Amino acid sequence: MNSHTLIFKELENEIKKERISSCIVYKESEISFQYYKNIKSESKLFKINSVTKSILSILIGIAIDKGIIESVQTPISVYFPTIDQIKKDITIEHLLTMTAGYEWPEWGAWNGRPFPMINSTDWVNYILEKNIVAKPGEKMNYDSGASQLLSAILQKATKSKLSVFAENMLFKPLGIHEYLWHEDSKGINIGGFGLSLATKDMLKIGILMIQKGVWLGKQLVSSEWVEQSTNAKYHTYDHVGSYGYHWWALLNDELKINNPPIFFAMGYGGQYIIVSPKQKLVVVFSCAKYIDSFIPLKLYRKYFQQ
Repeated sequence: MNSHTLIFKELENEIKKERISSCIVYKESEISFQYYKNIKSESKLFKINSVTKSILSILIGIAIDKGIIESVQTPISVYFPTIDQIKKDITIEHLLTMTAGYEWPEWGAWNGRPFPMINSTDWVNYILEKNIVAKPGEKMNYDSGASQLLSAILQKATKSKLSVFAENMLFKPLGIHEYLWHEDSKGINIGGFGLSLATKDMLKIGILMIQKGVWLGKQLVSSEWVEQSTNAKYHTYDHVGSYGYHWWALLNDELKINNPPIFFAMGYGGQYIIVSPKQKLVVVFSCAKYIDSFIPLKLYRKYFQQ
Protein backbone atom coordinates (compact mmCIF):
# COMPACT_ATOMS: atom_id res chain seq x y z
CA MET A 1 0.00 0.00 0.00
CA ASN A 2 1.62 3.29 -1.11
CA SER A 3 1.52 6.52 0.90
CA HIS A 4 -1.28 8.07 -1.21
CA THR A 5 -3.48 5.00 -0.81
CA LEU A 6 -2.84 5.04 2.94
CA ILE A 7 -3.71 8.75 3.22
CA PHE A 8 -6.96 8.26 1.30
CA LYS A 9 -7.85 5.25 3.48
CA GLU A 10 -7.31 7.33 6.63
CA LEU A 11 -9.28 10.21 5.12
CA GLU A 12 -12.17 7.88 4.23
CA ASN A 13 -12.26 6.53 7.78
CA GLU A 14 -12.50 10.07 9.19
CA ILE A 15 -15.13 11.06 6.63
CA LYS A 16 -17.24 8.07 7.68
CA LYS A 17 -16.74 8.86 11.36
CA GLU A 18 -17.81 12.47 10.80
CA ARG A 19 -20.77 11.37 8.63
CA ILE A 20 -19.76 13.57 5.73
CA SER A 21 -22.01 12.94 2.73
CA SER A 22 -19.49 13.21 -0.10
CA CYS A 23 -15.92 14.15 -0.91
CA ILE A 24 -14.02 14.33 -4.21
CA VAL A 25 -10.26 14.90 -4.55
CA TYR A 26 -9.08 16.07 -7.97
CA LYS A 27 -5.29 16.08 -8.35
CA GLU A 28 -3.24 16.84 -11.48
CA SER A 29 -6.20 16.73 -13.90
CA GLU A 30 -7.86 13.56 -12.61
CA ILE A 31 -10.08 12.36 -9.79
CA SER A 32 -7.82 10.52 -7.35
CA PHE A 33 -10.39 9.91 -4.60
CA GLN A 34 -14.16 10.05 -4.25
CA TYR A 35 -16.47 9.06 -1.46
CA TYR A 36 -20.26 9.03 -1.31
CA LYS A 37 -22.12 8.11 1.85
CA ASN A 38 -24.68 6.23 -0.24
CA ILE A 39 -25.87 5.96 -3.84
CA LYS A 40 -28.26 8.91 -3.43
CA SER A 41 -25.37 11.19 -2.46
CA GLU A 42 -23.87 10.86 -5.96
CA SER A 43 -26.74 12.67 -7.67
CA LYS A 44 -28.28 14.57 -4.74
CA LEU A 45 -28.59 18.35 -5.05
CA PHE A 46 -27.00 19.61 -1.84
CA LYS A 47 -27.96 23.02 -0.49
CA ILE A 48 -24.52 24.58 -0.77
CA ASN A 49 -25.41 27.67 1.28
CA SER A 50 -22.63 30.29 1.08
CA VAL A 51 -20.71 28.45 -1.64
CA THR A 52 -23.40 30.27 -3.67
CA LYS A 53 -21.49 33.49 -2.97
CA SER A 54 -18.34 32.31 -4.75
CA ILE A 55 -20.34 31.22 -7.82
CA LEU A 56 -22.04 34.63 -7.77
CA SER A 57 -18.55 36.18 -7.82
CA ILE A 58 -17.72 34.28 -11.03
CA LEU A 59 -20.94 35.62 -12.58
CA ILE A 60 -20.03 39.19 -11.60
CA GLY A 61 -16.65 38.61 -13.27
CA ILE A 62 -18.32 37.37 -16.45
CA ALA A 63 -20.61 40.42 -16.50
CA ILE A 64 -17.59 42.74 -16.15
CA ASP A 65 -15.64 40.79 -18.82
CA LYS A 66 -18.56 41.29 -21.21
CA GLY A 67 -19.03 44.98 -20.39
CA ILE A 68 -22.49 44.39 -18.89
CA ILE A 69 -21.16 45.93 -15.66
CA GLU A 70 -18.50 48.61 -16.13
CA SER A 71 -16.15 47.69 -13.26
CA VAL A 72 -15.90 46.80 -9.57
CA GLN A 73 -15.57 50.55 -8.92
CA THR A 74 -19.10 51.19 -10.20
CA PRO A 75 -21.14 52.79 -7.40
CA ILE A 76 -24.23 50.81 -6.42
CA SER A 77 -26.24 54.04 -6.81
CA VAL A 78 -26.15 53.34 -10.57
CA TYR A 79 -28.53 50.46 -9.85
CA PHE A 80 -30.24 51.87 -6.74
CA PRO A 81 -30.54 55.59 -7.55
CA THR A 82 -32.81 56.44 -4.61
CA ILE A 83 -30.39 55.32 -1.85
CA ASP A 84 -29.34 57.79 0.84
CA GLN A 85 -26.55 60.24 0.01
CA ILE A 86 -24.39 58.68 2.75
CA LYS A 87 -24.42 55.35 0.86
CA LYS A 88 -23.48 56.71 -2.57
CA ASP A 89 -19.78 55.89 -2.04
CA ILE A 90 -20.54 52.13 -1.76
CA THR A 91 -19.23 50.29 -4.83
CA ILE A 92 -19.63 46.80 -6.24
CA GLU A 93 -16.14 46.07 -4.87
CA HIS A 94 -17.32 46.95 -1.37
CA LEU A 95 -20.14 44.41 -1.74
CA LEU A 96 -17.76 41.75 -3.08
CA THR A 97 -15.37 42.25 -0.15
CA MET A 98 -18.21 42.70 2.39
CA THR A 99 -16.86 46.10 3.40
CA ALA A 100 -19.92 48.26 2.59
CA GLY A 101 -19.97 49.64 6.13
CA TYR A 102 -23.65 49.26 7.02
CA GLU A 103 -24.75 47.57 10.25
CA TRP A 104 -24.92 43.79 9.71
CA PRO A 105 -24.30 41.52 12.75
CA GLU A 106 -24.65 38.23 10.84
CA TRP A 107 -21.67 36.63 12.61
CA GLY A 108 -22.61 38.38 15.82
CA ALA A 109 -26.06 38.94 17.30
CA TRP A 110 -27.73 36.99 14.48
CA ASN A 111 -25.67 33.83 15.22
CA GLY A 112 -24.55 33.22 11.65
CA ARG A 113 -27.96 33.46 9.97
CA PRO A 114 -29.47 36.59 8.37
CA PHE A 115 -32.97 35.90 9.72
CA PRO A 116 -34.14 39.55 9.90
CA MET A 117 -33.54 39.90 6.15
CA ILE A 118 -35.19 36.54 5.42
CA ASN A 119 -38.27 37.55 7.40
CA SER A 120 -38.61 40.94 5.69
CA THR A 121 -41.01 41.46 2.78
CA ASP A 122 -38.42 43.22 0.59
CA TRP A 123 -34.88 41.94 1.10
CA VAL A 124 -33.13 44.56 -1.05
CA ASN A 125 -34.88 47.48 0.66
CA TYR A 126 -34.16 45.94 4.06
CA ILE A 127 -30.42 45.94 3.27
CA LEU A 128 -30.37 49.40 1.69
CA GLU A 129 -32.10 50.91 4.74
CA LYS A 130 -29.45 49.67 7.23
CA ASN A 131 -27.50 52.34 9.09
CA ILE A 132 -23.92 53.09 8.07
CA VAL A 133 -21.56 52.33 10.98
CA ALA A 134 -18.17 52.34 9.19
CA LYS A 135 -16.55 53.96 6.18
CA PRO A 136 -16.90 51.76 3.06
CA GLY A 137 -13.72 49.74 2.55
CA GLU A 138 -12.63 50.07 6.18
CA LYS A 139 -13.22 46.53 7.40
CA MET A 140 -14.72 43.22 6.32
CA ASN A 141 -17.89 42.15 8.11
CA TYR A 142 -19.56 38.90 7.02
CA ASP A 143 -22.65 39.94 5.09
CA SER A 144 -25.11 37.84 3.06
CA GLY A 145 -27.01 41.05 2.35
CA ALA A 146 -24.14 42.23 0.14
CA SER A 147 -24.59 39.07 -1.94
CA GLN A 148 -28.30 39.76 -2.34
CA LEU A 149 -27.55 43.28 -3.58
CA LEU A 150 -25.07 41.81 -6.10
CA SER A 151 -27.75 39.39 -7.29
CA ALA A 152 -30.19 42.28 -7.70
CA ILE A 153 -27.53 44.29 -9.57
CA LEU A 154 -26.91 41.40 -11.98
CA GLN A 155 -30.64 41.06 -12.56
CA LYS A 156 -30.91 44.78 -13.35
CA ALA A 157 -27.76 44.80 -15.53
CA THR A 158 -28.61 41.67 -17.55
CA LYS A 159 -32.38 42.28 -17.56
CA SER A 160 -32.84 38.62 -16.65
CA LYS A 161 -32.88 36.47 -13.54
CA LEU A 162 -29.48 35.59 -12.12
CA SER A 163 -30.29 31.90 -12.66
CA VAL A 164 -30.90 32.51 -16.39
CA PHE A 165 -27.62 34.40 -16.75
CA ALA A 166 -25.85 31.64 -14.79
CA GLU A 167 -27.35 28.91 -16.97
CA ASN A 168 -26.33 30.58 -20.23
CA MET A 169 -22.90 31.84 -19.23
CA LEU A 170 -21.68 29.23 -16.75
CA PHE A 171 -23.82 26.16 -16.09
CA LYS A 172 -24.49 25.06 -19.68
CA PRO A 173 -20.85 25.49 -20.76
CA LEU A 174 -19.76 23.46 -17.70
CA GLY A 175 -22.32 20.74 -18.36
CA ILE A 176 -24.25 21.50 -15.17
CA HIS A 177 -27.79 20.43 -16.06
CA GLU A 178 -29.47 20.10 -12.67
CA TYR A 179 -29.61 22.78 -10.02
CA LEU A 180 -32.05 24.71 -7.85
CA TRP A 181 -31.71 28.43 -7.19
CA HIS A 182 -34.24 29.77 -4.71
CA GLU A 183 -35.59 33.33 -4.86
CA ASP A 184 -36.55 35.99 -2.36
CA SER A 185 -40.11 37.30 -2.06
CA LYS A 186 -39.52 39.70 -4.99
CA GLY A 187 -38.27 37.01 -7.38
CA ILE A 188 -34.55 37.81 -7.03
CA ASN A 189 -32.34 34.71 -6.82
CA ILE A 190 -30.77 34.43 -3.37
CA GLY A 191 -27.16 35.45 -3.93
CA GLY A 192 -25.84 34.50 -0.51
CA PHE A 193 -27.12 30.98 0.06
CA GLY A 194 -29.84 30.00 -2.43
CA LEU A 195 -28.16 27.47 -4.71
CA SER A 196 -28.31 23.65 -4.63
CA LEU A 197 -25.82 21.60 -6.69
CA ALA A 198 -24.55 18.03 -6.97
CA THR A 199 -21.04 17.44 -5.57
CA LYS A 200 -19.67 16.54 -9.02
CA ASP A 201 -20.87 19.92 -10.30
CA MET A 202 -19.27 21.75 -7.37
CA LEU A 203 -16.04 20.08 -8.53
CA LYS A 204 -16.51 21.59 -12.00
CA ILE A 205 -16.50 25.06 -10.43
CA GLY A 206 -13.22 24.25 -8.67
CA ILE A 207 -11.67 22.87 -11.88
CA LEU A 208 -12.73 26.02 -13.77
CA MET A 209 -10.96 28.13 -11.15
CA ILE A 210 -7.77 26.05 -11.11
CA GLN A 211 -7.73 26.30 -14.94
CA LYS A 212 -7.87 30.10 -14.63
CA GLY A 213 -11.36 30.39 -16.09
CA VAL A 214 -10.88 28.01 -19.03
CA TRP A 215 -13.19 25.04 -19.73
CA LEU A 216 -12.72 22.76 -22.74
CA GLY A 217 -10.53 25.37 -24.41
CA LYS A 218 -13.01 28.23 -23.91
CA GLN A 219 -12.40 31.17 -21.57
CA LEU A 220 -15.64 31.38 -19.55
CA VAL A 221 -14.34 34.01 -17.12
CA SER A 222 -11.10 35.95 -17.48
CA SER A 223 -7.93 34.72 -15.78
CA GLU A 224 -7.58 38.26 -14.41
CA TRP A 225 -10.89 37.90 -12.59
CA VAL A 226 -9.95 34.48 -11.19
CA GLU A 227 -6.73 35.95 -9.77
CA GLN A 228 -8.32 39.20 -8.59
CA SER A 229 -11.30 37.54 -6.92
CA THR A 230 -9.30 34.89 -5.03
CA ASN A 231 -6.49 37.15 -3.84
CA ALA A 232 -6.61 37.92 -0.09
CA LYS A 233 -7.71 41.53 0.39
CA TYR A 234 -8.91 41.72 4.00
CA HIS A 235 -7.72 39.59 6.89
CA THR A 236 -10.94 38.67 8.58
CA TYR A 237 -11.25 35.82 11.06
CA ASP A 238 -8.16 33.94 12.30
CA HIS A 239 -10.01 30.61 12.42
CA VAL A 240 -11.10 30.96 8.76
CA GLY A 241 -8.70 33.09 6.73
CA SER A 242 -8.80 36.23 4.63
CA TYR A 243 -11.33 37.43 2.09
CA GLY A 244 -11.21 38.38 -1.59
CA TYR A 245 -14.23 38.88 -3.84
CA HIS A 246 -16.62 36.38 -2.21
CA TRP A 247 -13.81 33.79 -2.03
CA TRP A 248 -11.83 32.93 1.11
CA ALA A 249 -8.02 32.71 1.09
CA LEU A 250 -6.43 30.19 3.43
CA LEU A 251 -3.49 31.57 5.36
CA ASN A 252 -0.25 30.15 6.64
CA ASP A 253 -1.09 30.07 10.38
CA GLU A 254 2.24 31.37 11.61
CA LEU A 255 3.10 33.95 8.99
CA LYS A 256 -0.45 35.17 8.27
CA ILE A 257 0.31 35.10 4.54
CA ASN A 258 -1.40 33.33 1.69
CA ASN A 259 1.56 31.18 0.57
CA PRO A 260 1.17 28.87 -1.24
CA PRO A 261 -2.07 30.41 -2.52
CA ILE A 262 -5.06 28.34 -1.44
CA PHE A 263 -8.56 29.70 -1.86
CA PHE A 264 -11.95 28.25 -1.10
CA ALA A 265 -15.71 28.59 -1.15
CA MET A 266 -17.38 27.74 2.16
CA GLY A 267 -21.04 27.07 2.99
CA TYR A 268 -22.80 26.63 6.32
CA GLY A 269 -23.08 22.97 7.25
CA GLY A 270 -19.72 22.01 5.73
CA GLN A 271 -19.96 22.64 1.98
CA TYR A 272 -16.54 23.39 0.45
CA ILE A 273 -14.71 23.90 -2.82
CA ILE A 274 -11.01 24.14 -1.87
CA VAL A 275 -8.47 25.01 -4.59
CA SER A 276 -4.66 24.81 -4.35
CA PRO A 277 -3.22 25.83 -7.76
CA LYS A 278 0.39 25.10 -6.77
CA GLN A 279 -0.54 21.51 -5.84
CA LYS A 280 -2.90 21.24 -8.85
CA LEU A 281 -5.49 20.16 -6.32
CA VAL A 282 -9.25 20.65 -5.84
CA VAL A 283 -11.06 19.12 -2.84
CA VAL A 284 -14.85 19.26 -2.57
CA PHE A 285 -17.01 18.35 0.43
CA SER A 286 -20.80 18.15 0.87
CA CYS A 287 -22.36 17.44 4.25
CA ALA A 288 -24.75 18.58 6.95
CA LYS A 289 -22.36 19.41 9.81
CA TYR A 290 -24.37 22.27 11.26
CA ILE A 291 -22.81 21.94 14.72
CA ASP A 292 -19.27 22.39 13.34
CA SER A 293 -19.14 23.60 9.73
CA PHE A 294 -15.33 23.70 9.84
CA ILE A 295 -14.74 19.92 10.11
CA PRO A 296 -14.13 19.44 6.34
CA LEU A 297 -11.69 22.38 6.37
CA LYS A 298 -9.84 20.77 9.30
CA LEU A 299 -9.65 17.50 7.35
CA TYR A 300 -8.26 19.38 4.34
CA ARG A 301 -5.61 21.03 6.49
CA LYS A 302 -4.68 17.68 8.07
CA TYR A 303 -4.34 15.67 4.86
CA PHE A 304 -3.50 18.14 2.10
CA GLN A 305 -2.11 21.46 3.34
CA GLN A 306 1.67 21.20 3.15
